[in-house]
Amino acid sequence: MLSRVADSLYWMSRYLERAENTVRQLDVTMSLLLDPGGASAETRWKRLMSSLGKPAGMEWSGDLESMASRLFFDALSPASITFCVNGARENARQVREEISTEQWQRLNRLFHQIRTPQAQAQFGANINDSLAAVIDGIHLFKGVSDTTMIHGQGWQFIRLGRYLERAYATATMLEVYQPELFNQDEEDHSGYQYLELVGLLRCCTSFEAYCQVYTADLSSGRILEFLLLNRDFPHAIRYTVDGIRDAIDSIQRSGGRRPPEELTAAIGKLHAMLDFTTIGEILAGDAGGFLHSIREQCMRIHELIYRYYVHYSIQSALSA
Repeated sequence: MLSRVADSLYWMSRYLERAENTVRQLDVTMSLLLDPGGASAETRWKRLMSSLGKPAGMEWSGDLESMASRLFFDALSPASITFCVNGARENARQVREEISTEQWQRLNRLFHQIRTPQAQAQFGANINDSLAAVIDGIHLFKGVSDTTMIHGQGWQFIRLGRYLERAYATATMLEVYQPELFNQDEEDHSGYQYLELVGLLRCCTSFEAYCQVYTADLSSGRILEFLLLNRDFPHAIRYTVDGIRDAIDSIQRSGGRRPPEELTAAIGKLHAMLDFTTIGEILAGDAGGFLHSIREQCMRIHELIYRYYVHYSIQSALSA
């Protein structure tokens, strides 16, 4: 596969995953503000921005609705939903011949849907419906991707982008929540903090899944364990790392370049951290440092993917 094709498919997937993550966190933030006894709008907005990587130009202005609208529609801000959808669509356009007609139609429809004059009016009238429409569009795209595309190298690069973005975003969000929710004794959790835990699970679409494993008795330690170490839930970091490793192995098996030892070692190190560390060890040690290490290793894996699959020399390609 050409490096430019792999690059576009990878970033198409990352941009859509990033847009979905932003939508979910914004939706939860707006919903939690309905609780009059909770944190202030400014506090929640700052935490949302921290979870999104503290993007420039999105500082608190005092008007939550206008800030939410900007996070949705500002096509010049890399943090906005519109920017991410635009980026995904542009990358898809560059490899139009590599994706199915159904994929292109779904993504193109979402692109035009959020750019219509009616979109901003609908957002002002019902924010939740606007956010749900974006989620629906992204989910439809993912569904047709899995059912209309050959599961070869291109599809694996889509998976690779999705899982790496998801692992990094989830680790970032957990690191932001960690000082407030994961450093306290369970008996100290107030009603406000209970809602915060529910909100955290909703940000990862995991409330029902968590309840199936642990019942509805929310515990910050169990939530951290679930979102970090669960092998079977698609938004758990352990699951995404398994997906990253499987995608790299599948790219090689389908005729792609053999992954270098440096890349397999980086993925193996992250996998071993999650496979052989217990939640007790994480909570007894430096949970924030553990989460930060996951983020750093995700960035390292991204750099190595680029070095060996996108920005590689002819000599290295011939020797692979």
